[in-house]
Amino acid sequence: MSPVTSPVFSKPFSALLFDMDGTLLNSLAAAERVWGDWARSKGLDVEAFLPTMHGVRGVDTIRRLGLPGVDPEAESAMIEQAEIDDVEGIVAIPGAVAFLKSLPAESWAIVTSAPIVLAKRRLEAAGIPLPRIMVTAEDVSIGKPDPECYLLGARKLGVDIADCLVFEDAPAGIQAGEAAGAEVLVITATQMHTVATHHTAIANYDEIAADIGTDGTISIVRT
Repeated sequence: MSPVTSPVFSKPFSALLFDMDGTLLNSLAAAERVWGDWARSKGLDVEAFLPTMHGVRGVDTIRRLGLPGVDPEAESAMIEQAEIDDVEGIVAIPGAVAFLKSLPAESWAIVTSAPIVLAKRRLEAAGIPLPRIMVTAEDVSIGKPDPECYLLGARKLGVDIADCLVFEDAPAGIQAGEAAGAEVLVITATQMHTVATHHTAIANYDEIAADIGTDGTISIVRT
């Protein structure tokens, strides 16, 4: 989809909703260290497993595996603590901090599959400011690709989801944004393999800027 025809660049938005891992910050190495160790301990094919755990709640990842004798809640809690302890190498996606600082504080939120403590830890490690509104793993009954998280994010900001732009990087999150009814912009900075999508994609935030209208709406422009 070209910038000329893409809704991302041709309509103003009431609010912006950001995924966190892979979208605002790069935690790929840290996450795969922790999850790789766990997968090996369970006798899984690590190389095949790792691509399946991005963008979704840890408990949902483990539950989906259906491993005999494994308690998804207990295992995900242990993994969460290991991830909290390992933030080495976590950095902001290029341009992300400046882009967020250019936005009205009441007009954006983070919508992540990470638990709240881990989300705050990674944001701090990456030097990304905490938003006024966050939707985390604890806030939803069903994780991505279900749209519940993005619908909740819009509701917390007091806007219609149809007037929101979702920033995502992973298939599960892209599907969640689509199902919610938002426009979606894909960030490719941390993608190891191209994600098939009809949505507009950019490498990082150095490619865009936010133009704030007199009515408070946000237009995304190419730089």
